[in-house]
Amino acid sequence: MISLLDPDNPEQPFPAVEKAEQEPDGLLAVGGDLSPTRLLNAYRHGIFPWYSSEQPILWWSPNPRTVLFPQRIKISRSLGKSLRNRDYHFSLDNAFAEVIHACAMPQPGREETWITDEMKQAYIQLHRLGYAHSAEVWENSRLVGGLYGVAIGRVFFGESMFSLTRDASKIALVHLAQILADKGFGLIDCQVYTSHLISMGAEEIERSYFCDLLQRFGSQSGYQGSWTGGIHDPRD
Repeated sequence: MISLLDPDNPEQPFPAVEKAEQEPDGLLAVGGDLSPTRLLNAYRHGIFPWYSSEQPILWWSPNPRTVLFPQRIKISRSLGKSLRNRDYHFSLDNAFAEVIHACAMPQPGREETWITDEMKQAYIQLHRLGYAHSAEVWENSRLVGGLYGVAIGRVFFGESMFSLTRDASKIALVHLAQILADKGFGLIDCQVYTSHLISMGAEEIERSYFCDLLQRFGSQSGYQGSWTGGIHDPRD
């Protein structure tokens, strides 16, 4: 049975992910709110919100789970050529609001978006609190691609990406994965299968294994705060 969450109780526990529906795959709960307390609790337990504007808030924990181990990212020959394009520049947390707005815009093959205004504001608030981060790719001074997600411990939960020029979102992911690997992050959560991510080294794993990895890496000390200028330990 799908659980109904109380919008006035952001600290309400989520049901165990093993109770998620098989069809539709991973649907676990309905309702609640997008407060930082509830969102962070969801991510810590391998749960994420995903719904459209005409739906209530839907919470998911699919099985299998698509993940990318940062040190295993694949760079094709054509992507390598794009990475060497001197007109492209990479940054972190320099344009979070712009990235999430761009991710919400219709793109080829995706005419509708699940990133509602409510979702935008919720993640912008998480960004201000130092949990949500963006990776940006610039062509000269124009923002042409990027992604955003949530970092807890040494896990990065990817939410969405966009690209206005060839390979721009892939370039953002490559740079981010390399930085996260260097900082000891063990996992990038990609949530659900896409051929785009599989081609870059993502893989599907059992939800139980994902939860084990989440407990292992998510409980480690992380890097809360702004990542502008790089990821630095806030205790330093």
